Amino acid sequence: MKTMIPGPTYEEMLHPSTPVTVAHELDPANLFGIAWRAPNQSVRHLAVPKEFTGVAANIVVMVGRCFPSGSHKVGPAYATLMEGELAGEIEPGVSTVIGPSTGNFGIGVAYVARLKGYPAVVVMPEGMSRERYERILKYGGRLDLTPGSESDVALVLERTEEYKRDAKNKVLAQFELLPNYRFHRYVTGRSALEAAGAHGDGRVAAFVSAPGSAGTLAAGDEIKARFPDAVVCALEPKECSTLFNNGRGSHRIEGIGDKMVTLIHNVLTTDYVQLIHDDDCVMGLELVQQHVPLLERLCGVPEGGLAGLQDVFGISGICNLLGAIRLARYLDLGPEDNIVTIATDGSDRYPSVLADLDSRVGPAGDATRAGWFESIFRSSERPEILDVRPEQEKERLFAYKEQFWTGFGYSSAHLDKMKSQSFWEAESARVEEIDRQLIQKR
Repeated sequence: MKTMIPGPTYEEMLHPSTPVTVAHELDPANLFGIAWRAPNQSVRHLAVPKEFTGVAANIVVMVGRCFPSGSHKVGPAYATLMEGELAGEIEPGVSTVIGPSTGNFGIGVAYVARLKGYPAVVVMPEGMSRERYERILKYGGRLDLTPGSESDVALVLERTEEYKRDAKNKVLAQFELLPNYRFHRYVTGRSALEAAGAHGDGRVAAFVSAPGSAGTLAAGDEIKARFPDAVVCALEPKECSTLFNNGRGSHRIEGIGDKMVTLIHNVLTTDYVQLIHDDDCVMGLELVQQHVPLLERLCGVPEGGLAGLQDVFGISGICNLLGAIRLARYLDLGPEDNIVTIATDGSDRYPSVLADLDSRVGPAGDATRAGWFESIFRSSERPEILDVRPEQEKERLFAYKEQFWTGFGYSSAHLDKMKSQSFWEAESARVEEIDRQLIQKR
């Protein structure tokens, strides 16, 4: 039997003992580089210039593109595989790992599986960006494409069920399994608190993230544990407003808006849901990635003053940035207030999406792009935000979750447990024991 290739504990992902600088991308030592930290041990983040955001609050963006494989989604992919190994459900030399995804998690699955010596199959919709498929194949993963686009995850889950018939297949079920929650609550949440500590009053007024699996929203649970008055805002495509009003539809924000309340989404701690138009995100990415000199002139900043925005964002990252800016206006936050959000990946995964934008809207000059900037980043229109703190809204979200997940074999009794915060606290508390088991195993 093959030996398990070691990887980091949750604590080591939060606080790597030494910076990992490995020349070869496929060296298993890169597993110990799964962290939000730069080589100097600071949390990788960007405080977006206020001349650009147009709001008084500090918009603090955690930068995910520097993770191994190019996205922070590699963290929950690794954590889910690692916990499966500890439970004896995944065996080196025996198991094949299956990754249901719309992109970045699937890339992470293919990458971690390659480093740890497992074959991998990534099940994802056929309508995603070409760059996603290329990266998965580069890491040796096999693609199994289902009909539809990023909002058709139910079809991905149905296909995934077929793989469960063979005992050697282990599904790294990001929408269902709690390692995703634990990684983001413990590692992302605590890293977010540290990043915010360098700005404003050092507190977090709000955490904003667009859910795909909703794992990233677990960072909000950790933030609320430190700052109970902090609010958590989930973002959705206006074209697929499931959390907002049970709506359904297709959209262009890859990796989010999946027509469900995911099993690992703790809706108890979600305070607001905000809708973002998908093409605002695509056009916003083109502006930030390809037209920084124009933005600098529009914002009145010196040449190079906005250069730090380039390469940092993908489409969902722009969605998160827009959501943070608009929430800051909505809540009338001041110069000492911090809103934390996430840039999941970088621009390298979206050249084909920007090319599609050009083909759809045609040539655009500086005057047109200036209009995009004003309407997207500086809009005075009241954002579409729903307060989901009232009990009736929680019950609506619980009911939607139960309707979806009982169809995949989860009992009403199990789902009822998720209606108590004690369930989520107990799952978070497992980190310490899991870390002990991993240290003993390796």
